[in-house]
Amino acid sequence: MSTIFKQIIDKKIETNLIYEDKLCLAFNDKNPIAPIHILIVPKKEIPTINDLTEEDKNLIGHLIFTAKNIAKEKNIEETGYRLFFNCNEDGGQTIFHIHLHLVGGKKL
Repeated sequence: MSTIFKQIIDKKIETNLIYEDKLCLAFNDKNPIAPIHILIVPKKEIPTINDLTEEDKNLIGHLIFTAKNIAKEKNIEETGYRLFFNCNEDGGQTIFHIHLHLVGGKKL
């Protein structure tokens, strides 16, 4: 079954994209935990961090580099921000398509 992220990637669900390139896209989290809470989602479908392969190393680096650039664009690179992945149910993952959280805009 297709996740909501796959539907966004396939343009079946509209969202206001903050960023998009050939490997990933980024948009605001629907349930933000801070003034800035952006999800960076790879276009490749990978259910959990546990499903990463050797060939995904560069993709994960790309997601982190994209987050760094977005943080700069949002003017939080100096004050600080948090990056994290959730993995599986006990780790807080609710959508089984990996995604990097970029959270900032306040003291965390």
